[in-house]
Amino acid sequence: MSLWTSLEPASATVDPGGSTRVRMRLRNTGDVVDEYRFEPVGPVAPWTTVEPQTLRLYPGTTGTVELTFAPPRTPDATAGPNPYAVRITPTEHPEATTVPEGNLTITPFTEVRAELVPPTVKGRFRGRPRLAVDNLGNTKLTASVSGSDNGDQLSYDIHPSNVQIEPGRAAFVKATLKPRKIIWFGGKEQRPYTLSVLRSGTNPLPVEGTYVQRGFLPRWLATFFGVFTALAVTFVMLWIAYKPDVGTGATEKTAEAGTTLAPSPSASASPALPPAPAMTSAPPAAETGAAAGADGSGDGGGGGGAKATVTAKPKTDTAATAVNRLATSDPSGRHVCYRAYVEDEGWQKPVCDGTVAGTVGQGKAIKELDVAVYGVQGSAGNAMVHDPQSSNGQGKWMPNWTAIVADGKDNYIGSTKKDDPYMVTFVWNVGSGQACSTVKISDQNWDDQTCNNARPDLNTAGHFDNARRLEAIKLTV
Repeated sequence: MSLWTSLEPASATVDPGGSTRVRMRLRNTGDVVDEYRFEPVGPVAPWTTVEPQTLRLYPGTTGTVELTFAPPRTPDATAGPNPYAVRITPTEHPEATTVPEGNLTITPFTEVRAELVPPTVKGRFRGRPRLAVDNLGNTKLTASVSGSDNGDQLSYDIHPSNVQIEPGRAAFVKATLKPRKIIWFGGKEQRPYTLSVLRSGTNPLPVEGTYVQRGFLPRWLATFFGVFTALAVTFVMLWIAYKPDVGTGATEKTAEAGTTLAPSPSASASPALPPAPAMTSAPPAAETGAAAGADGSGDGGGGGGAKATVTAKPKTDTAATAVNRLATSDPSGRHVCYRAYVEDEGWQKPVCDGTVAGTVGQGKAIKELDVAVYGVQGSAGNAMVHDPQSSNGQGKWMPNWTAIVADGKDNYIGSTKKDDPYMVTFVWNVGSGQACSTVKISDQNWDDQTCNNARPDLNTAGHFDNARRLEAIKLTV
């Protein structure tokens, strides 16, 4: 070997975010002039600089280079002893590479960050926030989590109550807040609370949040019950004090008046929309239909003994698969996912909660819709399609409703058969809450959003104009 090296000192200590220097001496013990190149290696090499990077020595002479270590104040700078090395390559004899080694001790530091997700939760009986705890130090973090509030108005169920977090990692702690008193009547009340991250030998890290407790019943309902009770008591007292004498003559007059006011059997109005199927939360799908919408004559109504049908077409990625993914991440929410079968394109990918399905400005009509809901007790629907034989300027209703009682199932409205006509409009409803729609009709701008209550109400998405095409939709629940 033609080189002698020495590290001064061989072991050094440095704080993350700071720096330290080590001197390396080397002597050319060969008999020729040589130039040496220096390259840091090992786990601390990214934070190591060598000055100068090359050194030229005559035979028998000694030179010095400085190694500067500057680890960042991040979890990557692992606390404790870390070996390091410098590869020295002679230019004249590259095969005679020398790698002197040393030891660098990085001091530990702790840094913790905590955040409530979401910072404000609402509920009548409980709230469920999550606390995200990030370990930004370079040592393992062991901590416990506790909850508190002014006035001891809430109880806390925290899981897990103790966490161990590796450097650069995070842990999520689930908390369930329960009010000690229920607000039976009245508005909402805000209850501030604090979740504290406790570590040994340090002050607690507090994270503040707000629980908004809602009243079980609105205040106006209590007033209504009070007024109703007072009226009922007054009526009973008057009835006891004076009981009218009802005779046979009055009965005959009542019967005569009832006969006079009874509607004529021949007077029957044709509804503009098909009657929705009578659905409950329990019966099987085959029994969910009442009278179907129209008989295909294009009059927008029509009677029918046809029962609501349930169609379930297996697809690789349908509205049901999309809404079930949303339900997994948000089990307490209300969602609707849907996709459109577009002329000359086929089925599009499903979209959800107010996103556009279909096409805009391309003159392509929708032939069929696939709708799936979650949190609203199923859906039902029927489509009005183009009628080439129309005599009143309106389309015609499909002969059968499609109805899905359960959430998370595909409900197909319309038809994708080649010779079946495109959709002019459609109607739909849900089992609870509201059904809302916004539509884009050919040669027109987007309509304003319309909303209707749950069944038996119907939400009409579009117009009955037989000359228009349904191009795009946006649905929400």
